[in-house]
Amino acid sequence: MDGDANIKMDEAALMAFLDTHFLQVKGEFIVEEVTDDGVTVRLDVAERHLRPGGTVSGPTMFALADVGAYLAILSRIGPVALAVTTNCSIDFMRKPAPDAPLRCETRLLKLGRVLAVCDVLIFSEGVVEAVARASLTYSIPPR
Repeated sequence: MDGDANIKMDEAALMAFLDTHFLQVKGEFIVEEVTDDGVTVRLDVAERHLRPGGTVSGPTMFALADVGAYLAILSRIGPVALAVTTNCSIDFMRKPAPDAPLRCETRLLKLGRVLAVCDVLIFSEGVVEAVARASLTYSIPPR
């Protein structure tokens, strides 16, 4: 983690938060890095993430983008469980490798009092260009 004073939760704190408050995804996502711009999250693709035809399913990539945005926001505002997605637009651009990890790079573009906006790129190991791109807006509950 970089030394930015605006960062309130590092990699370990974000992982502990997911493991405590979101048991339904426990062990699915790994926070690799928290930076001044956002976070990088990895998903190790398993058989359950594939759809017929042998590619990673859209819902799996959406979940990765959504978790990446959520964690990027929490890294700045602290452990606020009730921050929620209010909008998401996702483009699936290339077929990811079915047996390779996915890496989600999330940039926090705007962090306001009530709304946060993130840009997400998802990469598949072994594929040079991004396989998906998403834009997400989150609502932040009042303190």
